[in-house]
Order: sequence, then structure tokens, then C-alpha cells
Amino acid sequence: MSDYRSLPSVSSSHDPFANSFATTYAGVVSFLAVANEGSFARAGERLGIGRSSVSRNVQKLETQLEVRLFLRTTRKTSLTREGELFYERCLPGVERIVEALDGMRELRSGPPRGHLRIASTPGFGRGIVAPLLRGFHARYPGITLELLLNERPADFTTDRVDVSFRDGRMEDSGIVARQLVPMQMVVCASPAYARVHGLPRCVEELAGHRCINFCTASGRVKDWEFKVDGHLLRHQPTAQHTFNDADLILQAVLDGVGIAQLPAYQVCALLRERRLVSCLAHHAPDDGGHYICYLSRKHLPARIRVFVDYMTDETRAMDLQCTNTITAAPELAVAG
Repeated sequence: MSDYRSLPSVSSSHDPFANSFATTYAGVVSFLAVANEGSFARAGERLGIGRSSVSRNVQKLETQLEVRLFLRTTRKTSLTREGELFYERCLPGVERIVEALDGMRELRSGPPRGHLRIASTPGFGRGIVAPLLRGFHARYPGITLELLLNERPADFTTDRVDVSFRDGRMEDSGIVARQLVPMQMVVCASPAYARVHGLPRCVEELAGHRCINFCTASGRVKDWEFKVDGHLLRHQPTAQHTFNDADLILQAVLDGVGIAQLPAYQVCALLRERRLVSCLAHHAPDDGGHYICYLSRKHLPARIRVFVDYMTDETRAMDLQCTNTITAAPELAVAG
């Protein structure tokens, strides 16, 4: 709920335009307060003015708009359909004003400080998040950091998490999710494996290869994902090895044990160094992402805001995409 008492005052004048604006401004603030409180009396208490003043402000606003905003009875005050539309359109503007005021207070009170509790998947946390924390702390020494690694998506409430890094497709509409970079999934093998066994040219040929699967914390084996004829295809190949740690899978691939589907951030450098080769690039899914998530834009604490901005800028500055390196060398790309 916006703190309407934080809003700046507008002085009246003899200018008709200024008087009209002052009337509208007071009416909008009173209108929002009544809509939030559900009562003209409680709105007056919140704004520090009398009930009659709130009612008069709203009536003037209704006259200006030539529309009725509230349905009033002796027991209940509710928004009309027009009132609901007006509320939806006004609220973001008020929130922006309050955020601007909060930002000015934060500037006056000094640099951001406090504690940040951060959650991430183990692979992205170790490979991307943790290495960037040192630079962040050097810039904001007043902020202490706590990083939790877990395959299970963190619950912001029960886990008391401020910021969460998530992978894949975002379907939770209850949080704010900012995409850091697209999530590329790459099928990889070592050059030694490819020379002996070849590489699959289509999803069906995975059945003839030594696949390595990933097992989540819940015990579920994760599907491999592909884009075939414009549609998402989930496939779980028969595996000779299954691990519950992405680093173990990567090491097994480097050792020539088999092939696996791994996130691009984990293998891009190895592909450029030709320590790994890739295949099935034409079937790589393109609708996932790596996201930094938090609960709400409203009244976002400075420590969270600067962390989100820092991690977004630093992650996007890293070369985590393998667009030009996910094609295998021709001599290795024929299935054996």
C-alpha cells in the first residue's frame, strides 16, 4: 500500500490551471486512500484530514471526470467499474512518486547497507554468482552477503530469501523476474569420445550413445530438451551414468565417459578451447533463460536494488553465449 502521507503538497494559486491541478491532485490522493482503506473515515485518518474533506475532494474529482467512482451505502463503500479502471491507472504513478521520495531519503542517509540472503542453483551459483560477490562487496562494503545453493527453487517467504537466481522458463507470476542472459543448453562430448563413437545427428541417434543424465535433489532424472519442428521436445535418454551434480557430469564428459546436455555458461570456454565439441545445435531450445528474481518492485530496499543492477550488468558483460562455437568440427560430426 502506498504511503500517501509521503506525497508532496501542491500549493494553490490564482492561476485557473494551477487551481484545477491542485483540485485533481487532492482528489486523486483522497480517491486512492478511500479505495485502499475501504472507508472515507479511515481514509481521512490515514491522510490526517477530516472525513468531510475526503468526501469533498472525491466529489470534485468525480465532477471533473464526469464519472462516478464509488458506490456508497451506509454500510459499504466500493469502487464502480470506472473507479476500478481509474485506480489501476493511477496507482503506478503514485508508486513511482513514493519510490522517488524513498530514493532521495536513501541518498541522504548514505550508501546501502544491511544483509542480503541469496539463493541459486548450485551450478550457476558456483560458476557465475559466487565469483561476482567479491566485486560487489568491494563496491558496497556495508552489505553482508549469504549465498545458499540448492536445486530446489527458493521460497521467498519460508526461506527468508531476498534474491533468487533461477533457470529455465519463468511461470511464477507472483515474483519479479529479470532475465540476465538466455539459457542455452548444449549437447557436448570430448574430442576423444567423438573420434571413437562419433556424434549424434538427430535426437533419435542419442539411443546409440553413452549418455550422462542429471538427477535433481528430489530424485527426478532431468529431461534433455530440444526444439524439433518448432516445438519443444523433452527426451530422457537411457544413461550409463547419472549424477546429481553438474560439475561431476562435466568432468565425466571431459574424461570421455560419454555425452551430456549442459548449460552454455558451463561449457562455452571449453568449446572455444576445443576441449569439448558440440552437436545437435540445430535442435537447441531457445526459450529458456537465467533470471534474477525478487518479490516486488514496490519499495525495493536499496541493498536489493543495487545488487540486482550489479549482477545484471556484470553477468551480461560476461561472454556466456556459445552461438558461434556450438558447431562441432566436421571430422568429428559423423555418428559412428
